[in-house]
Amino acid sequence: MRIISLVPSITKTLFDLGLGNHDLVGRTKFCIHPENLVKNIPIIGGTKNLNIDKIKELKPDLILANKEENTKEQVEELQQYFRVWVSDIKNLKDNENFLWELGMLLKKNKEAEEINKEIETIYSHFKGNQPKKVAYLIWQNPYMTIGGDTFINEILEKIGCENIFKNRTRYPEINLEDIKDAQYLFLSTEPFPFNEKHVLELQKLLPNVKILLVDGEAFSWFGSHIAEYKKYYQNLVDSI
Repeated sequence: MRIISLVPSITKTLFDLGLGNHDLVGRTKFCIHPENLVKNIPIIGGTKNLNIDKIKELKPDLILANKEENTKEQVEELQQYFRVWVSDIKNLKDNENFLWELGMLLKKNKEAEEINKEIETIYSHFKGNQPKKVAYLIWQNPYMTIGGDTFINEILEKIGCENIFKNRTRYPEINLEDIKDAQYLFLSTEPFPFNEKHVLELQKLLPNVKILLVDGEAFSWFGSHIAEYKKYYQNLVDSI
């Protein structure tokens, strides 16, 4: 089967399920894991600016997309020519179902089951922890955070954090004044590339909030990738 993945976390999941380079014939420029396996796979643009002509040239049997990662217009255009499977993942239950369905589709049921069990084990470890009030930033100029109906919010809750914007939806714009009641501010490394410089700048503006740089992949990459972050989550929780 000739597969094109339009989502970085789906690309990683395909390899974790046991597929190889001969199965994956196209990827986005943001599909960077696993590096040694994806480097020779043709790039078909970015997640939101796909090269449709390039995709047509590759003649895929199946295209894997995501409602949030890819644009509706381009997905609908591709659906006119190819079989396109669009995932929509807002929580870990959705993620579990996604892995099950993908495993069945690719005849990798056993591998999908093992990954789901591993993910369940990781988050069960944090049950009973006293919730910490956290704000999570994904963008700057304007500042944007995450609402309670997002995959990131679910991961935060599973490791014992309470999103202070959980009553909002999707990815709202906020002001720094809105963060003042948080105990911690997590600056995600993606999609905006927050770094230590931003930590220092914001710490001066929010002296009573502890600010930490966090790996965006650990919170936003659905699929199999989060199964690798048990130690990372534990170290993060220990630091707060």
